Amino acid sequence: MKKESKMKDQWKEKLTEEQYRILREKGTERPFTGKYVDNKEDGIYRCAACNTPLFKSDTKFESGSGWPSFWDVVDKGNVKVIKDSSLGMLRMEVVCANCEGHLGHVFEDGPSEKTGLRYCINSASLNFEEAK
Repeated sequence: MKKESKMKDQWKEKLTEEQYRILREKGTERPFTGKYVDNKEDGIYRCAACNTPLFKSDTKFESGSGWPSFWDVVDKGNVKVIKDSSLGMLRMEVVCANCEGHLGHVFEDGPSEKTGLRYCINSASLNFEEAK
């Protein structure tokens, strides 16, 4: 996979203000406000910054957290997990492996016996491509 690298001004041109704040500055959206929280359509979720495929709709579940939640990724090579000790707690940050955009966090309380994971992801960091 070819890594996508852009300068700050290029990212600001490509992304909305909210997408930039979340993807490039590690922000978050308020719970239950993201456009994909209640999305039930069949398809694939891609990185809003570089279009890398990240999550399939058949791994999405209702976690009650207020953010889209998934129990697995499309391809483990498409995401990176990084220790995050900001806010005085230890969490595991999820970033796009291609552009290093902040996606959200992953927790070990997911519903699937296969992974046991809950990827808690900001809607603004995603684009949804409906299945054809």
